[in-house]
Amino acid sequence: NAEYMGRCSTTVLKVRSTPVLTTGTPHVRLVYIVFEAMNKFNGNVGTGIGGSSDGNNCVDINTATAAEFERCLARVGMSRAQSIIDAREVMGPFESVDQLTSVEGISSSLIEQNRRRLYCSAPNATAFSISPSMSNVSFGGSKLCMVGAVKRKCTSATINFNSALSPGKKTRMRPHSAPIEDGSVPMEAESSPPHGFVDWLTKFHEWTGLERSKALSILVEHCSNEQVKELLSVIEPQLQRDFISFLPKELALYILSYLSAYDLCQAAQVSQIWRILSDDHLLWRQKCREEGIAAASTSFIGGGSKHQQACCSWKQAYLRELEIDENWRRRPLKTPVLLKGHDDHVITCLQYRGDRIVSGSDDNTLKVWSASSGDCILTLTGHTGGVWSSQMTDNVVISGSTDRTLKIWCLRSGECLYTLYGHTSTVRCMDLHGDLVVSGSRDATLRLWDIHTGVCRRVFMGHLAAVRCVQYNGSYIVSGAYDFLVKVWNPLTEECLYTLQGHGNRVYSLRFDGEFIVSGSLDTSIRVWRVSTGEWVHTLMGHQSLTSGMELCGNLLVSGNADSKVKVGISERDDVYIL
Repeated sequence: NAEYMGRCSTTVLKVRSTPVLTTGTPHVRLVYIVFEAMNKFNGNVGTGIGGSSDGNNCVDINTATAAEFERCLARVGMSRAQSIIDAREVMGPFESVDQLTSVEGISSSLIEQNRRRLYCSAPNATAFSISPSMSNVSFGGSKLCMVGAVKRKCTSATINFNSALSPGKKTRMRPHSAPIEDGSVPMEAESSPPHGFVDWLTKFHEWTGLERSKALSILVEHCSNEQVKELLSVIEPQLQRDFISFLPKELALYILSYLSAYDLCQAAQVSQIWRILSDDHLLWRQKCREEGIAAASTSFIGGGSKHQQACCSWKQAYLRELEIDENWRRRPLKTPVLLKGHDDHVITCLQYRGDRIVSGSDDNTLKVWSASSGDCILTLTGHTGGVWSSQMTDNVVISGSTDRTLKIWCLRSGECLYTLYGHTSTVRCMDLHGDLVVSGSRDATLRLWDIHTGVCRRVFMGHLAAVRCVQYNGSYIVSGAYDFLVKVWNPLTEECLYTLQGHGNRVYSLRFDGEFIVSGSLDTSIRVWRVSTGEWVHTLMGHQSLTSGMELCGNLLVSGNADSKVKVGISERDDVYIL
């Protein structure tokens, strides 16, 4: 490594056919590296000491051909490369790399991507060379003595050989604020090349490639560990090529498709270009299909813009499934927090929102708990019968009781805001949407209430027995009752749109997603209906008793039954998992 002030940052040197690095003292090898750096700084990308130039790491924009530009630079085709050559012929030599932006088709982003491979030599610079006697160094036609002070025509930097060439130190260029009158800067050398080195080097160049390789192998065997490490530090960067960034996107994605999901996540941390390629949604869609993961759904993912969801939904769906699987397999179960407060009474209903849990019981009370600490924050008292249904928002709790009333409570203070009268029997179920709540009662009716005013807006009559379950989404009210029926209502007109018949016993549970209605009954079946037409779609069999609770999310249905089983059904694959 030779760091220098100027147009390039860290110089990476080619060391093929360069025996000077494997013979003599470390000082001699470092002298070679310094001269190689100077050659590159002044526009000669080659071996620097009689070697041929095959350097393809860096391109001198003032001497490179169109073919060299195309071969060494990313995203530069032959047409752009030829444009650089034409511009150079018209305008003369470039003064800096940034001047390439004046060439048609060359953008600043393209220059930034290839900046490490570009440098600009002085228009009339001449490379360093070493005379056969190794006693003199020539630069730009001037001969400078190597032993003592070596002068270089540069006003921006100085190399101090006394410190830089001492063992274990890197060769560095340091700023020099006072150049000599003739424009050169002094340099000091600590030692001369070993005796007979030039003769050996001349002989080396006469050998064939196979003979040179054999000689280098023998020299490496005779090097100490420190010398081998020094040689490796020069060679290794040459072998580290970011081939993915040079390839067309389609080919790069094809190569990355052979990586596992874990390896893709690792590759995304290499660089910005690798991250963009590794996060490609087509790659992750393939990984999801290999693992049997269903189509990514933004409802599961949440957050981010539509563009981010489109690009990352498959990856996030894969990682979500992986996290769930890892949680089940490896994450230890946390000790549950036990909430005590209702004594030996039955918990009849439960609501959970944010950090608040609201429980209702047949002891005539509701309790508000902190989910994080497990502490009871409030106890809501006022009902004269058991609480059998409840709903909640961020600030309000609504409860229904066997005392035939609904109560609206302030969640912060515990104050009862309204008591709603109208039902003539137990309020058994309710569902909240916005500012309106629908309640179902054992008096076979449903009522629509405004929770901010406590006013009853609508009364729905038509069931012949107790209403056991209700769902409301703002456009439709769906109710299930002990008369074996499911009814669909218009909340604005109180009209019954459809009566869904098919169950052979009481309807105990409902789920409604806006398109499909799923009803569970004491007849052990689960039926699926289309809300827009009222037609029956599916009948799901398998439970042995009444289905008391269900959850519907997309194509996934989870049902809990009095037969002590939980079933998970996926509609697209007709799979059923029994827990």
